[in-house]
Amino acid sequence: MPPREDHHARPLASSPARVSVDVLQDPVLLRRLLRAKDRMDTASHEAWPVKRLAEVSGVTEAHFARSFKRAFGVPPHRYLLTRRIEQAATLLRDTALSITEIAFATGWESLGTFGRTFHDITGKSPSAMRVEAQANMPRLESMPACVVKAAQRPDLTIAVLEKRRGAAGATVRPSTREVS
Repeated sequence: MPPREDHHARPLASSPARVSVDVLQDPVLLRRLLRAKDRMDTASHEAWPVKRLAEVSGVTEAHFARSFKRAFGVPPHRYLLTRRIEQAATLLRDTALSITEIAFATGWESLGTFGRTFHDITGKSPSAMRVEAQANMPRLESMPACVVKAAQRPDLTIAVLEKRRGAAGATVRPSTREVS
């Protein structure tokens, strides 16, 4: 008697039908990724390790990290850095909070790390950014806030360490692992 075929068997992960599904064509996965992205946006001051983001999305850590980068063009950690730097720049421009208060309010655990990362990304120290923003305040007040925010959005198409390495003339050793 020939072996019976099981018509209810699930396809293997390596089958062509499963592999060809693109992140951008899977609306369920995209909604899950957007849920995690929205959580980072609303609480960027909180710690968002990939494990927590994957739990919010309901997918595995590896699948989340890969899918997030494919869907949004940057790894989750870099996206979170962008949001924190945007928020810090806004607070520097619009409030009288000290730089230390801004660093902790935007989720940094160390003032030194905040200052170094802020400078690496924006090209200016937080205090220099504040002086420049306040000098330009009369011109900025006539612009919609969304335009100002978009113009000041940091460009994080490459990792901060890669920016540092380029600025230091390749004296910073390359990392052997990527942190997302």
